[in-house]
Amino acid sequence: MNVKEIISTLSIDEKLSLLIGKDTWNTVGIEEKGVPSICVSDGPHGLRKVCTDENGQTFTKEAVCFPTASAVSATWNTELAKKVGQAIGEECAANDVDIILGPGTNIKRTPLCGRNFEYFSEDPVLAGELSAAYIEGVQSTGIGTSLKHFATNNQEYDRLHVSTEVDIRTLREIYLKPFEIAVKKAKPTTVMCAYNRLNGIYCSENKFLLNDILREEWGFDGFVVSDWGSVHDRVKSLKASLELQMPYDEKAFDALKRAYENGAITDEEIDSAVERLLNIVFRLYNNRNHRVKEYNLDAHHQLAKEVALEAVTLLKNEGNILPIKKEAVKSIAVIGRFAKEPIIQGGGSAHVNAVKTDNAFDRIMELAGSDIEIKYNDLCTSWPNTSGINNIGEALNFANHSDMAIVFVGSPINDESEGYDRTSITLPSQIEDAILKIAAKNPNTVVVIQAGSAIDMSSWIDKVKGVVFAWFTGQAGGSAVAEILFGLSNPSGKIAETFPLNIEDTPSYVTYPGNGYASWYAEGLMVGYRYYDTYRKEVLFPFGHGLSYTTFEYKDLSIAPDTASEEDEITVKLKIKNTGNMQGKETVQLYVRDTDCKVLRPDKELKAFCKVDLKPGEEKEVEFKLDKSAFSYFNTSLNDWHVESGKFEILVGASSRDIRLKGNVYIQSNFDYS
Repeated sequence: MNVKEIISTLSIDEKLSLLIGKDTWNTVGIEEKGVPSICVSDGPHGLRKVCTDENGQTFTKEAVCFPTASAVSATWNTELAKKVGQAIGEECAANDVDIILGPGTNIKRTPLCGRNFEYFSEDPVLAGELSAAYIEGVQSTGIGTSLKHFATNNQEYDRLHVSTEVDIRTLREIYLKPFEIAVKKAKPTTVMCAYNRLNGIYCSENKFLLNDILREEWGFDGFVVSDWGSVHDRVKSLKASLELQMPYDEKAFDALKRAYENGAITDEEIDSAVERLLNIVFRLYNNRNHRVKEYNLDAHHQLAKEVALEAVTLLKNEGNILPIKKEAVKSIAVIGRFAKEPIIQGGGSAHVNAVKTDNAFDRIMELAGSDIEIKYNDLCTSWPNTSGINNIGEALNFANHSDMAIVFVGSPINDESEGYDRTSITLPSQIEDAILKIAAKNPNTVVVIQAGSAIDMSSWIDKVKGVVFAWFTGQAGGSAVAEILFGLSNPSGKIAETFPLNIEDTPSYVTYPGNGYASWYAEGLMVGYRYYDTYRKEVLFPFGHGLSYTTFEYKDLSIAPDTASEEDEITVKLKIKNTGNMQGKETVQLYVRDTDCKVLRPDKELKAFCKVDLKPGEEKEVEFKLDKSAFSYFNTSLNDWHVESGKFEILVGASSRDIRLKGNVYIQSNFDYS
């Protein structure tokens, strides 16, 4: 029987039961009617399957912990994002999981958001493209995805009730755009609604969001699932196009039954929702026969390391202090417990029970061999208690009598997590003080930072020669950091979020986190680099920044045609050459500036990117195709995307503030609005 025929055999109670979870992780199955149950599990940077042992105790199965989304975004590599998705899909298949709850593609409105390590970027194009690649990877294995959290879940503080007040243009251009890209390009099997309200209406019951935009405008053909416990009114959420409420809630069934008996919901509404749900349930259930139930654990660990190597970001390298040169460096003081006990991920529902964890210290010892003396000091007795600085005298002595000091620091354990936001983006004051004291003893000090989001380094960065941002790079990140320090691999990470000088400089600082009822997005379009670049604000490191051990030359920009209709495709070509002595990868970033706009637009906006691998002396041509979306803005009077006639600058560079090539194109609008 097909889905419609099966639905015709179901009683009203059976239909309503399907619209609510069976328990925490499974949907309802009706075996006698041929309806299977499917299993969902947390992610998104590794499988987090919760199981129960013979004594009734719950535990989380071991799985490979891949770099988190903020680290994956630092690779700017969609192919790697796709590979990560595929590997996680393989682990889901081997553990009888049908849907992984990810990716998270919410915009990083403020660096304080506790869940930023789970999200890709402050830029909607970068976030959308990486999300789409991840989804394609997972779903290539026959496993479903759940694109989340739809929408404007940009803070954890008061996330269950806060109303995010966002004007429609900002909503469309910034906060919905990454979801739109992912839905249209990769067709996720499910979309998960957010906890918060959007302009006064809970996302779980927001028909404009879940039906009008997601389903009717974007063509989404999967089902919408609630975030766990996010449904406040099951009847309103059903009418808004939310098919599955998770987890099980007896009151929800009773509410639906009463509403049906009172005529508040119709057979047509119920049958339509059940059909959308079962179409996906049967698709995933039938995929079970084609899934590979085994995977190569070592290969997945190596993939995690491959991603980590491309994610690690060299932020500062004064005097080319890195990579470590054995002919010049004979002794190194390695300081900080994170060298041996790295923080590989953030907390909350995304926390993975890692199969194993590499650390930087062991790999440093291997690479140093007998050529370099390594002196180690852990700096503190109990790392979560960052006030417990220990042996600072020994650390300073080691630094004073070594050719180089490498200080491993980072976010305190549990500082970045689901459920609450960070209270600061600075390192603990005791750690900042230790960095300054170590740098005073050794002018060749390098700081390695493990964190999931931007860190304010302004009080000490001028005192050190090198800064390596290691992100939360998963279980293989430790060895990856060591290999980059020694030059076995050339760093190619670039930050996907602006690093401000301090939290007070951030565009949302005045209105975050709101007044206990609402959070006003008063900065509008000016999120991240859009704000800093438009208003010429100084930053610690600009969006897209990341250094390499080699150098790259950009040249020969061409744009064709240079005069076009808004419906024409614009081809942008350029050449990039490795002019240094080491093989390296460079991320070419293409921004567009509307020079003739009559409405407020950011100074520039990322519209395309490409990562290029080049041997020393090698040159390659890079080509981008730009369509209408690269030049349009959301016109609220027309309630549609609109291109203004005029000149647009094409800006190509290595970051939003390192533009290497410029060119112009004139676009003729099909509709001149005034």
